[in-house]
Amino acid sequence: MHAVESSNLKKVGYDPETRTMRIQFQHGGIYEASDIPPEKHAELMAAESKGKHFMTHLRHRYEWTRVE
Repeated sequence: MHAVESSNLKKVGYDPETRTMRIQFQHGGIYEASDIPPEKHAELMAAESKGKHFMTHLRHRYEWTRVE
């Protein structure tokens, strides 16, 4: 996982082989979701506001599971 500059997200990880994204939040746990296309990860990492991008484009479109 890589640290990101965001008031909401702390770290983001992505495994292109399993298409699994893992996100650690600043004030919460770590969550992951599967079947996320690589371009969705790239869009998140390129977003000016990663927290807003996550909330708008990823949060309700994929099934997130708390892992820690």
